[in-house]
Amino acid sequence: MSNSSKARTVLITGCSAGGIGHALAIEFRTKGFRVFATARRLESMQDLTARGIEIYKLDVTDFDAIRKMREEISTKTGGTLDVLVNNAGQAYPVAITDMELDSVRGIFEVNLFAPMVLVKEFSNLLIAAGDARIIHIGSISGIMPVPFSAAYNASKAGLHSFCNTARVELAPFNVKVINILTGGVQSNISRGGNLPDSSLYKCMEDLYQEKRINASQRGATPTDSYAAIVVAEAMKVNPRAWVWAGKNSWLVWFMDTFLPRTAFDSLMNKTFGMDEFSARLGKAKSKID
Repeated sequence: MSNSSKARTVLITGCSAGGIGHALAIEFRTKGFRVFATARRLESMQDLTARGIEIYKLDVTDFDAIRKMREEISTKTGGTLDVLVNNAGQAYPVAITDMELDSVRGIFEVNLFAPMVLVKEFSNLLIAAGDARIIHIGSISGIMPVPFSAAYNASKAGLHSFCNTARVELAPFNVKVINILTGGVQSNISRGGNLPDSSLYKCMEDLYQEKRINASQRGATPTDSYAAIVVAEAMKVNPRAWVWAGKNSWLVWFMDTFLPRTAFDSLMNKTFGMDEFSARLGKAKSKID
C-alpha cells in the first residue's frame, strides 16, 4: 500500500473480544492505521477504545445500518477508505438432515450476503483511496467437506467465489481483493450444543462432542499470530490473491492442489469419527439381523 502523512483507514466487522476481528483491529492499529471496529454489541469490544480504536455497533445483516455506517465513515475520512475487512461470521454445526432452513438462511445472511453488500456500499470510498484492499476472512471449510457444517461450508465456498469475481472486477480501480483461507484459529465463532434426539446421528453424540465441537480449538493458531499474517499481507504492494493461514491450512492447500477430491473423505471420516460411527451402525444392524 502507498504511504502518506495521512493515517490509512480500515473498517473491520465482527470485532468482539476473543475473536479474529478483535485481533485484527489491534494489529492494524499497531501498524498506524485509523481503525473503525464494529460488532453487534458495543460492550463486546469496549476494551479497544483504550488503544485509540473507534468502535461502532453494526449488525451486518441490517443493510440500512451498513449504509448509515458508510456515511459515517465517509464523513470522518473525507470520502475514502483504505481497507475493508469482512470478518463477521457465524457457525452452524449440525447435520444436513437436522438443518433448519431459517437458521441456514441466517448463516448465509452473515457469512455471504453481508460481505456482498459491504463491498457494494463501500466500493466508492475504496476506489477514492487510490490503492485500497478488501480482505475476506474465508475458511478452509469452504474447500473441504467438514461433517456437521454443510451450511457454513457452503457459505464460505460462496464467499471464495465472490471474492474471485470481485478481484477481477475491482482491479481496474486499483482495489486489490484478498481471500484468507483460514485454518484453525483461536476464536469465539464455534458454538456448542447437542444433536437433536431425532437425529440420525444421535448414537454418535459422544463422538460429535469430542471430535466436532470440543476439538475445534485444540492447537489452534493464536489470534495475534494470525492477525499479523493478514495485516502484513494487506500492506504489501502486491498482495497475494489467496492466503492460507492458520492451523492445517497448508495441509488443505496440498490436498486440494495435488490429491483427488475424495482424499478429503478419508481425512474427514477419521478426524470427525465418521468411521467409528459407521462401525457402530454396522454392529447395530447385525444385532437386529
